[in-house]
Parts: sequence; structure tokens; C-alpha cells
Amino acid sequence: MNTLHLRWTLALGWSGERALADAQLVLVFGEHAHFRDAACFTELRARFPKAILFGCSSSGTVHGAEITDGDVVATAVRFERGRVQMASASVGPDDDARAIARTLAAKIAAPDLRHALVLCDGLSINATQLALGLSECGVPVTGGLAGDADRFVSTWVMADAPAQRNQVALVGISGDVAIKSTYCTGWTEFGAERLVTRSAGKVVHEIDGQPALALYKRYLGDLAATLPASGMRFPLSIVTKDGEHTLTRTLLAVNEEEQSLTFAGDVPQGSRCRLMRTNLDSLVESADEAAREASEGEGSGLAMVFSCVGRRIVLGQLAEEELEAVQRRMGPRMPLAGFYSYGEIAPIHGFQACDLHNQTMCLTTIRE
Repeated sequence: MNTLHLRWTLALGWSGERALADAQLVLVFGEHAHFRDAACFTELRARFPKAILFGCSSSGTVHGAEITDGDVVATAVRFERGRVQMASASVGPDDDARAIARTLAAKIAAPDLRHALVLCDGLSINATQLALGLSECGVPVTGGLAGDADRFVSTWVMADAPAQRNQVALVGISGDVAIKSTYCTGWTEFGAERLVTRSAGKVVHEIDGQPALALYKRYLGDLAATLPASGMRFPLSIVTKDGEHTLTRTLLAVNEEEQSLTFAGDVPQGSRCRLMRTNLDSLVESADEAAREASEGEGSGLAMVFSCVGRRIVLGQLAEEELEAVQRRMGPRMPLAGFYSYGEIAPIHGFQACDLHNQTMCLTTIRE
């Protein structure tokens, strides 16, 4: 397995080695309008005529242990014993994302399928339902929701064609390939456990029979004046109704008139919930622990990073310390590539089934 990294900037265009023309997969992440220009796809297609070009817009790209903005980063992968295939679809906010995920999963099915990578529009798709459908792939699935820095205006996916909005793409990796994945949070629950008594999808109207926004404001105190921005520092922990696992949800918006909260993923009515908080050391330490788990194995390869834009916002200038901790643990033979997302998709700890996560860093290592 060989990898090659390229970077596009407005000043220099594409820079990097000119090899791996026979790469089978090119991962492309960009925080610049050039990513969604058809020229970006055309330029990469000329360099990698045989590859599946697979990527999305970002809220920052991962280029080794560095976070870059205003650029496009491409990582070409050539497998010796692995194979890749892709399926994609256009999905709108009213479409059945779960059913579409099942259809895509069927298209990449193979007897020796090891793993699937997923990227999707970060604004128009119900990613909670998408993840539920992808859980029927029969293998672990990891990936993320396309980003748009901190603008939340439009997100784009490149699915072996010029980048488009409202897209979901799934790449299956088959053959003699070793893949591990895990995720970390670094957040701690606090306060009393409460019950979500009225919600609809991502919108929570009542908690313990009280207006959800009023309850949040009481917990945040003076920080409530800067909602929803301060909500990034106080995500919600939810325990699903079956009690099997806990998920983290990031606050995205508040509605003063309805006294409701809108989160980055579904918060089912009947879920138990608690607020969460963290410190910067805990976030970095959790990333190091996740890297230790995902790095177990032999040989060189690629470590893919799907990390939440909320983590980047909370960490601020210390965000690269998190990547540096991961790179130290992975070692020089496992370069990092990835992006900051509007949500992460990964298997729940102890389960093969995947779900939508917020405020996490998801790591996926690929080796032959």
C-alpha cells in the first residue's frame, strides 16, 4: 500500500509528488471554493486517471499533523491487495435517507468487503437515518458530514465527478486489507439526568416537561447570553431509549419564540439526557487514547481523521495539539489525512452498527 499527498493553494496551484498515476482511490478535502469548481475534479482526473475521486468540502483539512484552511488536500492510495468500489446518490431533506443508505450498501457488497467510508452533504441530509441504514452494510462504516468552515451555508461532495450539493457517497474497501476504527469524546457529563419529553428529529421542545431553552439557560448562567455559540462548549449526552449506548449531540441553534433547541443530530423523544463539559487537556488526552487503540497493528498505511468542527472551535489554537498527539502515537509510517466535519459516522463502542456522533474525533487506520 502506497500513499501520496498533494495540496492546492490559490498562490501555487497543485504541489507535491507526481507519482501513483495508477492509484485506485484519491481522498480529496477542501476548504476553498476551488473544491467545488469542475476544474478541481478535471485536474485530479488528469493526474489519477484510474482512481475513484472521493471527497468533500470541509471546515479545515488535515494535512499530517497540520490543520489547513483556504486549500484543497488530496491523498492518493494505491493498494497491492485491496480493491475499492463506490456508489453515490442525490439525497434531499425529505428523502428517505435510511432506504437510500441500504441501496448504496447493496451496490458495494462483496464477499470480502472489509470496511466502508461514507461522505455526505452536511446540511441537507438526515444523517441519523443515513447511519441507521448504513448499519446494514455488514461491515464497519466510518466517515463524516461535509463542512463549510463555520458558515453553515452549503456543503459539497465529490463522488467521482465534479463536487455537488445534496450528495452521499459510499466507498467499499475489499480484499486483504486490515482496517481499524475508533472514536473519542473527552467530554464529561454533569448535572441531573433528565428526560426528553417532547422532540421532533433534531429539535428538542421540552426536557422534563419544561421548555428546553429555559432549562439550558439555567445551566449555562452568564454564558447563556452568547447562545448558540456557547452551546458548542456544552453538548448534550443522550442515552437511547433501549439504553444500549450514549451519543453526544452539539447545539446548533435556539428558537426564543418556541423556547426550543436544535441539535446536529436526532434527539429521540423518550431519551435520557445530561449536559456535558470538558477541558482542553481532556480533549487532547482522549485523542491520544483513541490513537493508541486504532494504531495497534503492523506495517505502514494511512490514518484517516474525521473530527468535529465543534472540537476545533473549543480547542482554538490548541486544535493541532490533538493531531500531534495522534501522529506521535501512529508513528511516521501512518500519515494523517482527513477533515473537520459537521458530524461523524462511526461504529458505536462495542457494536458494529454505526451512528451519527457530534463533538468526536473518529480515527480509521488502513493497512495491507
